Amino acid sequence: GGGTRSGARPRVRAAFLRFFQERHGHRRLPSASVRPRGDPHLLFVNAGMNQFKPIFLGTVHPRSELAQYKRVVNSQKCVRAGGKHNDLEDVGRDTYHHTFFEMLGNWSFGDYFKEEACSMAWELLTEVYEIPKDRLYVTYFGGDSSLGLNADEECRDIWLCLGVPASHVLPFPLKDNFWEMGDTGPCGPCTEIHYDHVGGGRNAAALVNQGSPDVVEIWNLVFMQYSREVEGNLIPLPQHHVDTGMGLERLVTVLQNKHSNYDTDLFAPILDAIHKGCGGPRYQGLVGEADIGAVNMAYRVVADHVRTLCVCITDGIYPGLSGAELVLRRILRRAVRFCSEVLHAPPGLLASLVPTVVDVLVSKNCYIINENEAAFLSSLERGRRIIERTVQQMEPSMDFPAEVAWSLYGNLGFPLDLIDLMLEEKGIRLDSAAFDELALEDAKVRGTLQLEGENVHLDVHSLAQLHSNNVPVTDDSPKYAYTLGQHGQYEFSPCQATVLMLYRDQSLQEEVGAGQRCGVILDRTNFYAEQGGQASDRGYLMHLGQQDTLFPVESVHLCGGYVIHEVTAVETLRAGDQVQLFVDEGPVTMEHLQQVEQVVQEVIKRNEVVHMAEVPLTLARRVQGLRTVDEEYPDPVRIVSLGVPVESVLIHDSEAAMHTSVELCCGTHLLQTGAVEDLAIISERQLAKGISRVIAVTGGQAKQAREVGQYLAMEVDSLSIRLKQGSTSIPEVQNLSKEVGQLTKVVASTAMPQWQRKELQTILKALQRTANTAIKKLEMQQAAEKAQSLLAKHCNQPVIIDTVPADSPSILMKVVNHLCDKSPGTSVLLLSPQASGEVLCACQVSKNCLPMFSAADWATAVCTQMEGKAGGSCVVAKGSGNAKGMQGALTTALAFAQSKL
Repeated sequence: GGGTRSGARPRVRAAFLRFFQERHGHRRLPSASVRPRGDPHLLFVNAGMNQFKPIFLGTVHPRSELAQYKRVVNSQKCVRAGGKHNDLEDVGRDTYHHTFFEMLGNWSFGDYFKEEACSMAWELLTEVYEIPKDRLYVTYFGGDSSLGLNADEECRDIWLCLGVPASHVLPFPLKDNFWEMGDTGPCGPCTEIHYDHVGGGRNAAALVNQGSPDVVEIWNLVFMQYSREVEGNLIPLPQHHVDTGMGLERLVTVLQNKHSNYDTDLFAPILDAIHKGCGGPRYQGLVGEADIGAVNMAYRVVADHVRTLCVCITDGIYPGLSGAELVLRRILRRAVRFCSEVLHAPPGLLASLVPTVVDVLVSKNCYIINENEAAFLSSLERGRRIIERTVQQMEPSMDFPAEVAWSLYGNLGFPLDLIDLMLEEKGIRLDSAAFDELALEDAKVRGTLQLEGENVHLDVHSLAQLHSNNVPVTDDSPKYAYTLGQHGQYEFSPCQATVLMLYRDQSLQEEVGAGQRCGVILDRTNFYAEQGGQASDRGYLMHLGQQDTLFPVESVHLCGGYVIHEVTAVETLRAGDQVQLFVDEGPVTMEHLQQVEQVVQEVIKRNEVVHMAEVPLTLARRVQGLRTVDEEYPDPVRIVSLGVPVESVLIHDSEAAMHTSVELCCGTHLLQTGAVEDLAIISERQLAKGISRVIAVTGGQAKQAREVGQYLAMEVDSLSIRLKQGSTSIPEVQNLSKEVGQLTKVVASTAMPQWQRKELQTILKALQRTANTAIKKLEMQQAAEKAQSLLAKHCNQPVIIDTVPADSPSILMKVVNHLCDKSPGTSVLLLSPQASGEVLCACQVSKNCLPMFSAADWATAVCTQMEGKAGGSCVVAKGSGNAKGMQGALTTALAFAQSKL
């Protein structure tokens, strides 16, 4: 109660989440990344509702986790800059606009609606946060005649019933009280709650929505009833939803009795850091003409923009040249300009603010970065087990060990803020200082080869000790234990091993403690050790039978037959421990493949002589850049050199071998490179980090693969041209869509250059999207025309029952939607006989007739008459049956409707 009224920000957020979770049974969800997923219309996540869009549109998979959500609550990171919701130009001019902010929200997906949403909001603000009721004003949608939308009087009456005085309940037009996520998609009327900072018994109704800094909107409750289509028309959603959003920054301002967001503990530390960094006058909160030289505006711009930069960069959006990256570049440059020209700050001020922003955003309020969701789920579960097991073994009041956090961070891809959040939920802190040391050590290890070799290159004494103790060398044959699976992917055999010995600080050890970096010598391994010009694998080890501890493997080296895995021990590791090995994957780009092909083709064109000679091993070692000379070779050894005589590469200090291919090989080689004729890489599969298995064909087969590739490219081109012609026939576009699908299968399974395969697959994917959009658009047009003629025929009847030609169930349903859209008081049922003898049925019931009249019951009664089935909701339903029963079905439809009206 009273404590929250003036409370610090983490308590404000916690009270919001707890209120909906504990008092009103909402499920608490983490924030999504600010980079939108699977939504090409959005530059940034600009509202809490973005991640739930599939629920609003009804496109969510029924077995997915999203589909199980009924009422949820969360706090979402949002960026509004660029696109439809763009606050960038307003930032700095006033004291309450931001490009980045945190949105507190509660959601109902087909569960509660207006009455419960308003009542819960009022309860939270006035009883939990104890905001004086006389300072609150509510607005509702006043209707729009051009769209045929009535005023939301239901919402107005709910507020009056809750005790809000009529003088504080105000109607506003479409631009203020009808919420849309973008140019298309879910939308609906909304009701906003505004707060008067001045109070004192005055009536501030005239200042609501007038841009006054004293009367600001704090909470928006959106009632999702419609979806706006590409053509601009509104279609009712099959289920009603509630989407609310309250800016944490504005709420904290109210609860901390401040006049400006920039005066709260969210911004004060950043403004102080700006002052320290540039000298000059302090921030005074001035705006407009009072702000001489726009110094205070500059403070606000820089503080806001550096927060946005930090959050976006953390979520993988970097300043760049297009889309969200371009907007972020503008934000960065706008901040730099204000730093330099207005605040006269030295270069580097912006970056120097990052630690303060991190302190404000991360230490008090940890964000969850949902990168790579699908791949991350199993890691998340594994990480949770590791944390729980570690917490059980910890002493009370002890910080969480940094080495365990480091392994979660480095191997399972856990963002640091996620680790912090999971620990925060358990009331535990991370040993940040030790974690930073590990990060620093890692940076040094990556940057300095001398340091890297410390624990992985066995010294001569240790090697002698291993031999005298009869420790067997490592069997690394499992690195070749992979097979080609049914669908062309490589499958690896699992590998288990025993720890033979540990190596640290240039000595062999039986045991290494938690947090220490060491070399692990195993009896067998499936990791590839760095040799022959190929980088080593990376991955991790786990104790056998223990799914909750993992040891990151940072590099792998071969030394005297022993394979040494460089590992950070997250807990004690001992000789004799049984471990399981996991290798990471790594991809090859199409550009790489094209470069490899080009290099080989140039050598073929030059028709180089392939020189071969047997030479003493001691001489062979002189060849510069020669690979794998540490391995066992016969003496003398056979050298194969491309285009350069063997004598030339053997000359002391000769660099000839650096410019061609020189190998030690006993294979039977071609005598000249021209005999290869051609080479095409037709397949590439990842095996592990940095390792790909490529399959190439030469000679006639390579020529054939190229010809097939060119032919398929022409086919794709022709299909693309035909789609761009924009046919108005639905069956014609559907046939083109089928052709795209068939061609996609052919491209995937035919031997052709791999780079070209990937290129064509990208084009075909885009063509499939174009075809699907075209079909949808044509269906909409056709539906609109049919609906128009039916409206003229039936002229505002309360019930329309008729037959209409329609090529598909989706067109029929769209006709019904259009009719109900144009005539909101009408209930519609349409039948469409098909050439196959089937009859399609679709219906929608006017909301005025609910709950007495149910669309699902109506469709079921009609389709049963035709020996068919139907299903749906109380508002919309569809089904099908047999043409023989159609006349009886029409009679049933009318009788059913009359009985309900």
